[in-house]
Amino acid sequence: MDCVQQCKIRPILVSVRQALTVILLTSVAIPHLLLQDRISSPEFFTLIYQLIMADGKVYIFDTTLRDGEQVPGCKLNTKEKIELALALESLGVDIIEAGFPISSPGDFESVNQIARVMKETTVCGLTRAVQKDIEVAAEALKPARRPRIHTGIGTSDYHIKAKFNSTREEIIERAVQAVKWAKNFVDDVEFYAEDAGRTDNDYLARVIEAVIKAGATVVNIPDTTGYCLPHQYGEKIAYLINNVPNIDKAIISCHCHNDLGLATANSISGVLNGARQIECTINGLGERAGNTSLEEVVMILRQHANLGYYTDVNTRQLNPLSRLVSDTMRMPVQANKAIVGSNAFSHSSGIHQDGFLKDSQTYEIIAPEEVGADGSKIVLTARSGRSALAHRFQKIGYQYTRNDIDVLYANFLQIADTKKEVEDTDLHAMAKAYEATAVAN
Repeated sequence: MDCVQQCKIRPILVSVRQALTVILLTSVAIPHLLLQDRISSPEFFTLIYQLIMADGKVYIFDTTLRDGEQVPGCKLNTKEKIELALALESLGVDIIEAGFPISSPGDFESVNQIARVMKETTVCGLTRAVQKDIEVAAEALKPARRPRIHTGIGTSDYHIKAKFNSTREEIIERAVQAVKWAKNFVDDVEFYAEDAGRTDNDYLARVIEAVIKAGATVVNIPDTTGYCLPHQYGEKIAYLINNVPNIDKAIISCHCHNDLGLATANSISGVLNGARQIECTINGLGERAGNTSLEEVVMILRQHANLGYYTDVNTRQLNPLSRLVSDTMRMPVQANKAIVGSNAFSHSSGIHQDGFLKDSQTYEIIAPEEVGADGSKIVLTARSGRSALAHRFQKIGYQYTRNDIDVLYANFLQIADTKKEVEDTDLHAMAKAYEATAVAN
């Protein structure tokens, strides 16, 4: 079920769930909690909203081809964009933001070609709150089975005054007009309130109420500068739920940047407070310090299944797609990157290696095959212990006793102190020398 379908049936679901919720809460839970001052009024309304939105599906909106491509040196041609779009659809993302059609003829063509080949995934085109932008995006999206126009405008005072030299009221008028223009072409319209992270909550609520009334099916609450702390971003989402009367008619989306390293944490906080779409990129690519990392939020929700949220992403494709994106966009993945970094399942400390070899769950909360990684690795360094050394010898065909390993370990440390990592070739040489000494004796 896509966002438009969900928005259409939500009023029915809301009515049913509201009735059931009222029966339950008025008869048992709420009087008890309120009388004991254990739940505040805002918490009460957040609880009601979460019960109404009981479906735990979190939509994954991938913007690798748009925001990810804004990384210097990561420009993609149409052929590359189509290849990655097909891979993203296979991965199971719900929405692909294919580009910014009016920005260049090449981007228009990319969006148009991706719209032609997507079978189930919603194809989205970005615009400003400008009529010509929206018309061009609509034209690019014509072949799409499920088109979405993503339009919006800055809502923080920084943007209103410095960028637009405008007023709050004029910005609301422009936002509403943009949604109405987009609605003339597609049913599925997403509105972004740029720099919502630094926008006054009361004013932001007014903007969101107005654009939903105008027809927006998704409302994007971007932390454009990566400024918010997780609790602040979560509270902002909760504020909208509690103060926007028609919020049940749209899906709330998180679009968080990583300037302070909090993009993933903020997106999860948004979901915990009622958002049901996360905008993210493969490998966390994006403007400046990057965007929310798709692989991170997907695995957080999967690992914490008790929260009741899920995505449709096939996690076994995460590492292969990470490598494809890295190669295609010519942007290496840092070795210690969560989920997809080359060291994500590597163990070099002797204490960790010993525990891992006894039970992998002592130091790994995710099985490598679950995310399409090649497997766990025991890396031999000067910090490694006897258990790891014995394990690596066994892997390359040597069966040594504990006494053998004790003798070999002293030689191993001498080698390990001279290089960053002891390789299989070093182990073969050690074994050859050790066995030659044993024969001579």
